[in-house]
Amino acid sequence: MSVDWAPIQQKIDEAWAEPARLSLKPYQEAVEAVIAALDAGQLRCATPTVEGEWLVHEWVKRAILLYFRMRGIESVQAGELTFADKIPVKRKFAKGVRVVPPGVARYGSYLAPGTILMPGYVNIGAYVGEGSMIDTWATVGSCAQIGKNVHISGGVGIGGVLEPPQAHPVIIEDGAFIGSRCIVVEGVRVGAQAVLGAGVILTASIPIIDATRPSGPEFRGYVPPRAIVVAGTREKDLPGGRFGLPCGLIIGWRSEKHDDKLALNAFLRDLGVPM
Repeated sequence: MSVDWAPIQQKIDEAWAEPARLSLKPYQEAVEAVIAALDAGQLRCATPTVEGEWLVHEWVKRAILLYFRMRGIESVQAGELTFADKIPVKRKFAKGVRVVPPGVARYGSYLAPGTILMPGYVNIGAYVGEGSMIDTWATVGSCAQIGKNVHISGGVGIGGVLEPPQAHPVIIEDGAFIGSRCIVVEGVRVGAQAVLGAGVILTASIPIIDATRPSGPEFRGYVPPRAIVVAGTREKDLPGGRFGLPCGLIIGWRSEKHDDKLALNAFLRDLGVPM
């Protein structure tokens, strides 16, 4: 049964404009309803549009920020361990989700069926699609959107963003592969089936250069679908001398035949992509 979120959205917007309203039960209940819906995958902080873009739902992010204001620090038990936090850990998981100790997802995040969370961390507002892997010591920041069948390798840092509410979260689209120790922050969008080699750092301002053709285009904050990106440097003259500043280099393009994992691994080895 579909939910009419308009009345709840109105209360969130009113409480955001006048925080004193959070002392009133109807506004507290509205905030709690949004966080519960995020936890169940019924709401998302951002959703894809039919045009292939992404729409940020500011009011949902505002609800998360209001939830922090409502909450006090409490003791959280995990076996014999005790933590102190405002947000409890996630306790209800979709069918087929696997969480390996000490992997932790915060309440208000969603892991779709078939997700595997190794000893990593998923923050409030994040969405992880079906069949995706969050490997050991990888982190998925607040409100980040991870698609279906995505592999987030060990030690990857997927940045989070809550403020300002209109800011775009990091988006990793379906089938992407993020190599070990990558850092993806500041609302960067990684297109479907793209591959990031180990150690790639992407921010909103770091250039992503198509090195597969002369005078190839540059992208910022966006990795095109099926692009294969490795860490590179580009020289720049500064007052202190000439230095190599980080960039991403597109050194190949994944075709449909590389959707098979063995074929993809062989292709990446031929390209010399570190994973």
